[in-house]
Amino acid sequence: MQKTTLVIMAAGMGSRFGGGIKQLEPMGPNGEIIMDYSIYDAMRAGFDDVVFVTRKDLLPVFKEVIGDRIAKVMPVSYCFQELDDIPDGFTVPEGRKKPWGTGQAILVCRKTVRNPFLVINADDYYGQTAFRLIHDYLVEDHGKGTKMPLCMAGFILGNTLSDNGSVTRGIASVDGNGFLTGVRETGGLVKTEDGAACDGPDGTKVPVSRDLPVSMNMWGFTPEIFGALEDGFRAFLKENDTNLKAEYLLPDVVDRLIKTGRADVRVLTTPDKWFGVTYKEDKDVVMRSIRKLIADGVYPEKLYG
Repeated sequence: MQKTTLVIMAAGMGSRFGGGIKQLEPMGPNGEIIMDYSIYDAMRAGFDDVVFVTRKDLLPVFKEVIGDRIAKVMPVSYCFQELDDIPDGFTVPEGRKKPWGTGQAILVCRKTVRNPFLVINADDYYGQTAFRLIHDYLVEDHGKGTKMPLCMAGFILGNTLSDNGSVTRGIASVDGNGFLTGVRETGGLVKTEDGAACDGPDGTKVPVSRDLPVSMNMWGFTPEIFGALEDGFRAFLKENDTNLKAEYLLPDVVDRLIKTGRADVRVLTTPDKWFGVTYKEDKDVVMRSIRKLIADGVYPEKLYG
């Protein structure tokens, strides 16, 4: 059977979380972090190995907290997202502090990942359903068409909102055949008494449906994506050579691939509830949610025996 890889983006520092490394915060009863549960779900879904995208300065603590432990149950590799990892002919603008976004995070895996692969955020809990759906889609025979057969987990907006502040979500447009036609990054999304609302053009809140499909940066890709990411990164750097905060983002890359006819992106809808640590106050919610999942038999008390 076709092998598949899990790629976890874990290079960011959570500023809204309080400046700590939110991806490495213990959440489970034995010190498990959110990544532990994602890796456990990926293994059960059939993924064969995991690639962590982190930073070189974080590697020692990263290996201590999770990497060395996971290496005992499945093959582990590391890729590094660094500010100065850019194509020849380009220079880092003076004053730029942060790496270049999720598009660059996946591009740094181009020499390591050889199989169809799943991309997730390190600090998001996605539930088990999406891992199974994406794994099964990646190992399907999609024929020899001219378009890349990609996929995306489609979450329900109401299942992804925080109790502790506004969030940004990629609201997805889906055609009648279940394929993605576009993703619109939408900020200021909050829970309301009537459902949800987002930032309007005049600064007021505009009601939106809690049932809208959204992207949580959970993508199923084939290695063909690396060529598109490389070409797109060069174009991005040309356009943003003096913009110190511009980010090269996966939804923008996927959107261009769809609109230029280079990819078909199947939206695989999941009813599972997302949770994560966007804000420091979210930690208690995550810990309670994990305890309930254990009590309900979704996870064992000790994940890896």
